[in-house]
Amino acid sequence: MSAEIKVPTLGESVTTATIAKWLKNPGDSVAADEPVVELETDKVSVEVAAPEAGVLGPQLVAEGAEVEVGTILASVDAGSGAPKGAAPAKAPEAPKAPAGVQAQPVAAGPVARPATPPSDVAAQGAAHAPMPSAQKIMAEKGISTAEIGTGTGKDGRVTKGDVLSFLAQPPVAKAAAAPATPRTDDPREERVKMTRLRRTIARRLKDAQNTAALLTTFNEVDMTAAKELRAEYRDIFEKKHGGTKLGFMSIFAKAVMAALKEFPAVNAEIDGDDIIYREFVNLGIAVGGPNGLVVPVIRDAEKLGFAGIESAIAGFGKRARDGSLKLDELSGGTFSITNGGIYGSLMSTPIINAPQSAILGMHAIQDRPIALNGQVVIRPMMYIALTYDHRIVDGKEAVSFLVRVKQNVEDPRRLLLEV
Repeated sequence: MSAEIKVPTLGESVTTATIAKWLKNPGDSVAADEPVVELETDKVSVEVAAPEAGVLGPQLVAEGAEVEVGTILASVDAGSGAPKGAAPAKAPEAPKAPAGVQAQPVAAGPVARPATPPSDVAAQGAAHAPMPSAQKIMAEKGISTAEIGTGTGKDGRVTKGDVLSFLAQPPVAKAAAAPATPRTDDPREERVKMTRLRRTIARRLKDAQNTAALLTTFNEVDMTAAKELRAEYRDIFEKKHGGTKLGFMSIFAKAVMAALKEFPAVNAEIDGDDIIYREFVNLGIAVGGPNGLVVPVIRDAEKLGFAGIESAIAGFGKRARDGSLKLDELSGGTFSITNGGIYGSLMSTPIINAPQSAILGMHAIQDRPIALNGQVVIRPMMYIALTYDHRIVDGKEAVSFLVRVKQNVEDPRRLLLEV
């Protein structure tokens, strides 16, 4: 008797994944709940485990193929399994390409694909066939694959994100769209396929630029008081809270949440013709992982103290490095903070994480001369930046919000007194 290994539910708004790596080979013995295959989604990598102990059967989908939720990937046989070393199922061969043009393989997988209208198939070829979710929207909007060109999916397939990005373009840009001319690589260059996560990051950032009216305002913070506070209470804090270290991020997080109460539009979201205001803060903290930047979310962060925030951030950082962040930890944010200072950045203009309306950028602390009470003094200074969606946040609100964050960090007593 065999048990099927299927693509699990992948989380909010995630319907497809890419087979990143098979962790077990056909014929291998596997234990119940032992990881068998690694999937790469738009947000994180996910390991799919064997539902029961047994012998792994043939791999029905090859590495690199894109699959949908519910796709059968393999099976575990409690009795005799497939011969050890059996090869994964091969994708059907693509039609031969004209001379001088490299043929594109067709992604393997047992997922049933809706039939493409004959006229579109003739124009696009099997290699660039759109994904089912993309094809549905294309059919509704009357868009052909030729209009979109090469997609960002495996082997140039058009994805749902490609279609949405195309629809977001101005009419003139759509009319001018044309298939890209193949690039001739230099022998000294190396061509590497973008990972699914990197493609998603690129698409989301571009979508944010195309959709939102982005504007950035800057200020600078004198970090003297924050550094003194941290130096004075660092050891006591760490001892009291079981090894949790006191950092600057929790100070900024508390300063931000206090300012969001005063300027709620910065924590709001546009939904069609409506504005959604919130009485809670799901705070996104950008952290670097092996596959790129991700933004896990501290839910109801306004209810946490300094220790709770620092503990959550430390946990996110560790899981990001290990690649073990869960999908539900990466969704639902209402405001984000990113700290380019840990990489040495002195100033930058961060891009909002849509559908959020603003993001705060922290930067490196640098000793600089400033004028204070008519005297030139050296102080540890940090530039901060707020990028915001001008459709919902006015310039006065944005500047005032950033000034309040500055005041809260420069005098942390304001956070205690709520002034």
